[in-house]
Amino acid sequence: MQEVLSLKQARRIALAAQGLDKVRPAGPVTSRAVGRTFARLHLVQIDSVNVLSRSHYLPFFSRLGNYDSAILQRMAGTHPRRMMEYWAHEASFIRPDHFQDLVLWQSRKWVGAHSMDPEVRSDVAARVLEALAAGRPMTAAELTAHLGHVEDRQQDNWGWNWNAVKRVLEHLFEAGLISAASRTESFERRYTLTAKILPERPGAAPDVPDAGADKAAALVRLIDAAARAHGIGTLRCFADYFRTPMRASALAVDHLVETGRLVPVSVAGWDNPLFRHAEAKLPRTATGRALLSPFDSLVFERRRLEALFDFHYRLEIYTPEPKRRYGYYVLPFLLRDGIVARIDLKADRSNGLLLAKAVHAEPGAPADTAVELAAELQLMAEWLELDRVVVSRKGDLAPALADAVSGAGSGVSAEREQA
Repeated sequence: MQEVLSLKQARRIALAAQGLDKVRPAGPVTSRAVGRTFARLHLVQIDSVNVLSRSHYLPFFSRLGNYDSAILQRMAGTHPRRMMEYWAHEASFIRPDHFQDLVLWQSRKWVGAHSMDPEVRSDVAARVLEALAAGRPMTAAELTAHLGHVEDRQQDNWGWNWNAVKRVLEHLFEAGLISAASRTESFERRYTLTAKILPERPGAAPDVPDAGADKAAALVRLIDAAARAHGIGTLRCFADYFRTPMRASALAVDHLVETGRLVPVSVAGWDNPLFRHAEAKLPRTATGRALLSPFDSLVFERRRLEALFDFHYRLEIYTPEPKRRYGYYVLPFLLRDGIVARIDLKADRSNGLLLAKAVHAEPGAPADTAVELAAELQLMAEWLELDRVVVSRKGDLAPALADAVSGAGSGVSAEREQA
């Protein structure tokens, strides 16, 4: 008989799978704790917006609190690699053990050089690979200067101002032949051969037939990882995690059901066919608290977010300011087993301020929402090395939050003085 779960039970399963169900551990955050968190998530999305913090840093703060972001830089820049860049949900840091599987299933032809003249593309690719094999990692600008002018009459690059070298670099990146050795301070990739990043995988991109058994097995592994990261979800949820094709992902889900890795369940109020991963835990309570990045893996699939938490969420970065409802960079606020508020945040680094530009409560938000959110903002300010939290009066929760932040008393600066 199929297991029947309440919506709150399904929420707790999802939160536990993402490491968001418990109060954060006390004491300094170790590199081992960061590594365990990344292993649980399998990927963190990369985005260039830096209004608060780079998006790949925020999921670790959400789950661990005040941690040293240099830990991530070491994980992504030293051997053995524990993080590497590739296409997944979008541009992401991924676990290296997923790399070969993702190379077989990712198809981002629109970002590369597929529309270039084949002879030009082949010539530039050979020269790029030769330069990276012989020397240090280089940015697109450095490689452009190194190779000299390349004539390319085909300029269809979706509005980005990419020259031929950059387009070929993205083509080789998608093929898995080159990777990012690191990032510059302005967040440009420094490219190198994938064989230098993962020397145990010298081929980087094996020639596997599209319908081959190896490719099918790779997708089973990816869907299994996505289901572990979700705990509970639909086929669409699992396919969305690594952005794999729905039809092929459905076959992988069927296989995982047959082998007992996925168990069909039903949840009151969630009408789609649902599956619970065999390893997913159901905690008795959820006691966590977190501000979630707009690119956090808990909020990847917006329909899932709405079905699970009754939380309608859209990123308004690309919405003209007069038409924005909640703000530019809005973070959902998770409290225990519900998403209870949303807050538009900005780090004013030059003045040492964490700006809460607007804050709105969700219907039925608990009475302690403002107090808990104030404590979370103080912790975030400390992590970002900002001196004060400043709350604007915009939004229905703003007055209560301003009072709670003011009532917190000493603030971040006083805490530093005491330390």
